[in-house]
Amino acid sequence: MLLFFEQLLNGLQFGFMLFLLSAGLTLVFGVMNLINLAHGSFYMVGAYVAATVMLASGSFVLALLVALLVAAACGLLVEVIVLRHLYRRDHLDQVLATFGLILFFNEATRMIWGRQPLFMQLPEFLSSTVEVIPDVPYPLYRLVIIGVGLAVALGLYLLINHTRLGMRIRAGASDRSMIAALGVNIRWLYSLVFALGALLAGFAGVMAAPIFAVESGMGESILILTFVVIVIGGIGSIKGALLGALLVGLVDTLGRAFLPDLLQWLFTTSSANSIAASLASMSIYILMAAILAFKPRGLFPV
Repeated sequence: MLLFFEQLLNGLQFGFMLFLLSAGLTLVFGVMNLINLAHGSFYMVGAYVAATVMLASGSFVLALLVALLVAAACGLLVEVIVLRHLYRRDHLDQVLATFGLILFFNEATRMIWGRQPLFMQLPEFLSSTVEVIPDVPYPLYRLVIIGVGLAVALGLYLLINHTRLGMRIRAGASDRSMIAALGVNIRWLYSLVFALGALLAGFAGVMAAPIFAVESGMGESILILTFVVIVIGGIGSIKGALLGALLVGLVDTLGRAFLPDLLQWLFTTSSANSIAASLASMSIYILMAAILAFKPRGLFPV
């Protein structure tokens, strides 16, 4: 039971980290109707910059702030220089262009930081453990990720539903021609939305840097899971991104933790471990297929 509770927290932590990525991506697609395969590159940039600043200064807060600024600035530059010319093009052109950006960012990180992975050391105040329940110590930093995810979800809800900017974002997603005719600078709005999405991706990279190795290409594997999340939740829905991310995080984590033990009732230990690894990798796609069978547009279609 204690092991299940610990893995449940791990699943929530992974889910909230996926939410930071998927919220920005689903916001960009919902408002701008833009398929951005390079979203994971901003996650990678955030992780690299945070690890570098942390190593140089020893300050986690400074590393976080600089990484967010750099990720948002990179997103703004990419939108202005490249993506602004693709809004009237079809999705194939957007896919090809953003795939090219993936290659550009991967090679740029190799040129700047080299091919060896970086590792980001946690500050002492985040390195301790907390007994969530008696005799079950749990890393404080993973609880911080859960708290940060909740705070970001609440902040996005308030931004989208209770501010003038959020009203313009929702209007731009519904009818961009009408909002432009009413005098809203749609180019500025798109740039702001894309920079916000890049900032959230960079935020996820900062949160992931102390847990995973920071290396070139780290954004591609997480991007696949991010697309699964927004398809499950409903493209353009922040609420759907949150629920989809938590479902994917829990299914993936619990499957990897408990499937080997369950399958040992039917197979030998080596066979059970091999089959469990394959099933765990497939579980999120099975979940997606099952949800789409009943809700073809996702859980919360916009």
